[in-house]
Amino acid sequence: MNPGAPPVLVRKLSKSYGGANAVDGVSFEIQEGETFALLGPNGAGKSTTIEILEGYRDRSSGEVSVLGADPAHAGLDWKARLGIVLQSSGESGNVTVLEQLTHFARYYPKPRSVGEVIEAVGLAGKAKTRISKLSGGQRRRVDVALGIIGRPELLFLDEPTTGFDPEARRQFWALIGQLKAEGTTILLTTHYLDEAATLADRAGVIVGGKLVDIGGIDEIGGAQAKVPIVRWRQAGVGHSQRTAEPSALAARLYAEAGGEVEALDISRPSLEDIYLNLVGAGAVADPADQEVEA
Repeated sequence: MNPGAPPVLVRKLSKSYGGANAVDGVSFEIQEGETFALLGPNGAGKSTTIEILEGYRDRSSGEVSVLGADPAHAGLDWKARLGIVLQSSGESGNVTVLEQLTHFARYYPKPRSVGEVIEAVGLAGKAKTRISKLSGGQRRRVDVALGIIGRPELLFLDEPTTGFDPEARRQFWALIGQLKAEGTTILLTTHYLDEAATLADRAGVIVGGKLVDIGGIDEIGGAQAKVPIVRWRQAGVGHSQRTAEPSALAARLYAEAGGEVEALDISRPSLEDIYLNLVGAGAVADPADQEVEA
């Protein structure tokens, strides 16, 4: 045990499969009460990294501490302090939402109110419905409910809003805001970059098993990545230019054109734009992701 460590501490984490590195020297920390987004394309190494942190997979080398313990050797008391929302639950669905949550709540020393959790994930009208009769998005809400019923200190959210409609996603974001306000530490993976930008305090981008960038949501990609882009057309030819003074460039273009400028557009790169630039092409596949998708 290491009580003085942050909730998540990863140092030079590596995992090899048959000589290939799925995770290659990854290091990061997550502070208490922080929401950290681990971003990357399918096969980049996210699944292997998270499974090691959750204690489901052994590492090849490196140091890992989660809630002050090594996940490879932690016991049931440690696991009771975690909340885990996997990409798919594999639940049979032969019980009602209320029955499932009531059953799982008994595993924890201080569970949340079952009724409050059902309300929080937007399933109050489906509490007595068998899970097998729910839609895909509604089943996903059950997964989230099971992840938070134990009042976890650290919550793993792996693609939590897959299958949610826009309204349900907004409701989920509000729920995460409530958990953050209560001091819950959260590790999030998502392919929705607007979700990461809304929920996360910091993010790390992993590509080909390596962490290629890490920092605050407004810092990812560095200062140059945030420079606005001015796009316009002249004589049928498209042009673009990055500039820290987009208004001045637009004014000059108007003056040179003697009036309107064709297809003039000024945009500031979004997190998605920056992420796509970081990811690039040629990510090395993560065997753990391949196993999930098989």
